[in-house]
Amino acid sequence: IEVNNRKVKVHDGNGIFRQEEWSNLRVGDIVRVEKDEFFPADLLLLSSSYEESICYVETMNLDGETNLKVKQGLDATSSMLHEDSDFKDFRAVVRCEDPNVNLYMFVGTLELEEERFPLSIQQILLRDSKLRNTEYVYGAVVFTGHDTKVIQNSTDPPSKRSRIERKMDKIIYLMFGLVFLMSFVGSIIFGVETREDKLKNGRTERWYLRPDSAVILFDPERAPMAAIYHFFTAVMLYSNFIPISLYVSIEIVKVLQSIFINRDIHMYYEETDKPAQARTSNLNEELGMVDTILSDKTGTLTCNSMEFIKCSIAGTAYGRGITEVERAMAVRSGGSPLVNEDLDVVVDKVGPKVKGFNFEDERVMNGNWVRQPEAAMLRKFFRLLAVCHTAIPETDEETGNVSYEAESPDEAAFVVAARELGFEFFNRTQNEISFRELDLVTGEKVERVYKLLNVLEFNSSRKRMSVIVRDHDGKLLLLSKGAD
Repeated sequence: IEVNNRKVKVHDGNGIFRQEEWSNLRVGDIVRVEKDEFFPADLLLLSSSYEESICYVETMNLDGETNLKVKQGLDATSSMLHEDSDFKDFRAVVRCEDPNVNLYMFVGTLELEEERFPLSIQQILLRDSKLRNTEYVYGAVVFTGHDTKVIQNSTDPPSKRSRIERKMDKIIYLMFGLVFLMSFVGSIIFGVETREDKLKNGRTERWYLRPDSAVILFDPERAPMAAIYHFFTAVMLYSNFIPISLYVSIEIVKVLQSIFINRDIHMYYEETDKPAQARTSNLNEELGMVDTILSDKTGTLTCNSMEFIKCSIAGTAYGRGITEVERAMAVRSGGSPLVNEDLDVVVDKVGPKVKGFNFEDERVMNGNWVRQPEAAMLRKFFRLLAVCHTAIPETDEETGNVSYEAESPDEAAFVVAARELGFEFFNRTQNEISFRELDLVTGEKVERVYKLLNVLEFNSSRKRMSVIVRDHDGKLLLLSKGAD
């Protein structure tokens, strides 16, 4: 209900976009999605706020990855669609595959003005992913509702039952078996007794049961039918043995328990403003009953908090901070020569002031690196940190502060370190990277724009990433960052 009632801007056919509920979307509608909104269906990207019709998408709900993916629309559509009014006379036909579960494949063609253009997953914005770092996009609805790839991939949640419920089932079966047995034995004895209740001297033995006016029960002539009737009567009379109300009572208790869990102040997490949420009350009584822990070692760190603490440039180590490992060694050896007098200072320190930056060295902080004998090398090192990455800057319009969306926390830590040391990366387009740095000659902050010619993405076999850029002097540089 919540998802179906979300609003999105839909083209009404006259060049005007009106707010509509998601549930009213139809295949072929053209929608406008704003920054930080979820896509309401699987959309074909027509154009975006960027010139090259690119947009950045966060797919965390699909694959759990927090890094942003770049999607790019076709030149044919982006060149003609810039504003709401451009859609008034826009007509095109999309021919594509049937709905399927493959998140990373899309086969189709766009027929526009008697030309055909091939479509790939690069032009498709999947439902449940979010638009980031892009003011708006226009998209045409390709799949809606249960045809969207994300819902094609979803499965019904498994029904889990607690030990108590399973035990109760067994007890109910046992009770039912007992009732059945008692009724069966009773009806056989009743049938035998009824058959032997013949007339003697003009009256039956059990005359007080009035068998002469009975239809079937107690009628000695129809004893087998009387036994069957008696069996069903007995089952109904003995049914009180089966505690059906026990299920209801336990369900009520569980619902009350889940209300307590939801309202438990000790299970409230302030940082994200989230209380505990009992989505099901089936397993309440098993929450604390851990029987076996199966553990595997994966390469992922749980906290994955990366900090820039030290660096080595031209053979000189910079950074007075102490790493966790050094601190532990010092504490164990009662103050090792590694850290000696600095130990007390750092142990008392409470976390980095800037997230991802825990670097202290008066030789390079606050622009002092200019006075170092290796100033040119230091500048190259910090420039590389500011240029060689795939991070995307976000500028806060009120404060002017720049924050970064990066593929990984270590990538973000490098760009933040460059910013804190005076090399502030602040803008990226498809083929340019812009940053501010101190000019060695004038001592003033200057803006540098590097032409981005190619990005060689990080992969596990190369263990590094590189960029090829042309700097402000026209030099071609290959900047590489990664393993030794």
